[in-house]
Amino acid sequence: MRTTRSFADVSYYAVIGAIGGLAIAILVVPVLVVLAISLTSAASLKFPPTGLSFRWYEALFDPVQSGHIHSAALNSLQVAGSAAGLAMLIGTLAALWLDRHRGAAGRALDTAFMSPLVLPMLSFGLAALIIVTMLRQRPSLTWLTAGHLVVVIPFVIRTVSASLSQLDRALIDSSASLGASSFYTFRRVVLPVIAPGMAAGAFLAFVASMDNVPISLFLSNARTDMLPIRLWGMMESSLDVRVAAASGVLIVVTSVLLVVMNRLVGLNRRV
Repeated sequence: MRTTRSFADVSYYAVIGAIGGLAIAILVVPVLVVLAISLTSAASLKFPPTGLSFRWYEALFDPVQSGHIHSAALNSLQVAGSAAGLAMLIGTLAALWLDRHRGAAGRALDTAFMSPLVLPMLSFGLAALIIVTMLRQRPSLTWLTAGHLVVVIPFVIRTVSASLSQLDRALIDSSASLGASSFYTFRRVVLPVIAPGMAAGAFLAFVASMDNVPISLFLSNARTDMLPIRLWGMMESSLDVRVAAASGVLIVVTSVLLVVMNRLVGLNRRV
């Protein structure tokens, strides 16, 4: 039996479709513009490009011309990798604790963990700088990692919590009734279920750390220059096209990793 849609239904889907299409355009068009600019043959940032060339990608990967960019990128990779690894460990333990304690204490701790996603990031960066100064410490990669760690842990907690919600508690009870220790039950029953959530959370934490500007802005110096800060400075001083080329590399690499992670651990479902 064919069902006919009312005018209200058609209007609803049309409005939702238009809003969704507008949102996608707002997100995708700037990315396409950056990719187009990175292929320009001109000597400055200009859209539309006057000609197509890979000269700026060659300049970006040239260690002589872009050694300072490479150094900043290595610092960012080191901090992001360390922060993501620590976030996966701490966030997983926190998610396991929160899953067992759902009372007032659990809700309070969950709110504390999630606060970096709610508070203004610039305020958090300034507060982190004040704490480091009060401790009479100098900005370093260690303090940058600590600052990034605080703001990326929530991603791991959320993805691991989502995986825990799919865990059949009867499996844990059955394992215990058969004489298995808590560690053995965790390793053979719980860990295989939450492992995809751990991987997805670590990936999101890594990307968030690589792209973090406020924390890096306050806790970095000339020796611990971070890639977003370096590219920002180049944009302000000279409108260097290598900024677009570096952005193009980040876009392509992140897109490939996103597809791979989605195929391996179902990133969309975890988020």
